[in-house]
Amino acid sequence: MANLDVVGLGPGHPSLLTAATSELLASGRRVILRTRHHPTVPALKGSDSFEDCDDLYRDRASFDDVYAAIVERVLAAATAGDVVYAVPGHPLIAERSVTLLLESAAAADVATTVHPAVSYADVAAVALRRDLGNVQLCDALDLRVDAQRPALISQVYDRDGAAQLKLRLLETYPAGHLVTVLHALGSGDERVFETPLAEFDHRPFGYLDSIFVPALDAIEDIRRFDGLFAVIERLHAPDGCPWDREQTHASLRPHLLEEAYEALEAIDSGDIGALTEELGDVLLQVLMHAAVGHREGTFDYGDVNAFITQKLIRRHPHVFGEATAADAEEVYKNWEALKQQEKPRASILDGVPRSLPALAASQSIQGRARRIGFDWPDIEGPLDKLREEIGEFARAEGAAEREDEFGDVLFVIANIAQRLGIEAEQALRHANEKFRRRFGQVEAFAAADNVDLHDLDITGLDALWDRAKAIERAS
Repeated sequence: MANLDVVGLGPGHPSLLTAATSELLASGRRVILRTRHHPTVPALKGSDSFEDCDDLYRDRASFDDVYAAIVERVLAAATAGDVVYAVPGHPLIAERSVTLLLESAAAADVATTVHPAVSYADVAAVALRRDLGNVQLCDALDLRVDAQRPALISQVYDRDGAAQLKLRLLETYPAGHLVTVLHALGSGDERVFETPLAEFDHRPFGYLDSIFVPALDAIEDIRRFDGLFAVIERLHAPDGCPWDREQTHASLRPHLLEEAYEALEAIDSGDIGALTEELGDVLLQVLMHAAVGHREGTFDYGDVNAFITQKLIRRHPHVFGEATAADAEEVYKNWEALKQQEKPRASILDGVPRSLPALAASQSIQGRARRIGFDWPDIEGPLDKLREEIGEFARAEGAAEREDEFGDVLFVIANIAQRLGIEAEQALRHANEKFRRRFGQVEAFAAADNVDLHDLDITGLDALWDRAKAIERAS
């Protein structure tokens, strides 16, 4: 059986090559380099006879395609005889081709040995003069970074890549956050310097460059959820805010409702700035309840997060599983069926919160009944019923009977809205807002004419109202 040895060429200087790797490269075995563009290669005896994969970089559209082609080439060579595959740095630190090669070699039953090497992280630790024990090793091409831990980012191989990396980092870090550029570490051209994040790409980059990004303090991490979570934790700590620590689920209840309605108002207004702010207030309420649960020992945010994440995965089997869904209607039907499996209910009406506003609750109740066929076949049925209920309301006597009949009128109106795809609560909210605008114009007209509205009869008020309507329609 042929042997496949995978070695690392170190971070850049020939003196950092390990003795074992030097022996393998000088053993006369077939050597395949991932790339010849590495400072150590020209110093290796017999390197002119080494093969390389640089042609694959020129011929393939993406790095994934390049790595797949490299793996195919190396494995084909290994089936014919002993091969040494050499990569920059350490074979198992930021070296995707080796990871793929090991997976494929195992499937092809090719004996593979990976040899230790000096990595870019080793020389970075010396250049930065710090212990890298808590530092994340990140790939600029597939960036996943925890801003509250320092990060060492490799694969910053050209200026375009550096610019893309900067934009990704600016989504989390402030523009003035100082980062360290580590240029050509382990080579004669080594340079190390600090620069603001917003400016670090204002220079050329090469294959041996990397970026060190210091951690943000938890309270400074304001663009990600972790920062907000840290603030809430601090407020509810034993030495935190007395008001926050006194809150209960019951005391916070009205705030949750109020913030939700303010978010709805922002949506209606079309004010994106206001919506951004109000959604933050809604999120705050979720975290406040989680903090209360944590303090009481009943649940914490992790439980809340786990429940909703698992639910979304379970109820989207067409995304996370093997199921299919042709359109949104099919997705909805699958969702309802899965919900019924998870939470069997005695009645189809169970699950409509009794705390919903009455008009919204009426639509939800009738919508559920309609889904099982309990409804008029066309719009004429509820329209006829509305006329009938209005007649009964007109004939009602006494406060209790009038209230009962008026409720029936509203119930049928909610049915009509639901059937036509109109959100009754929203429609009434728009009507209220329209009245506010027009009545405000009426008050403005009266003030301009130096007239007290209390002195006008219905004819005078109607005249001002018609003027307000005319101006609104004209605009």
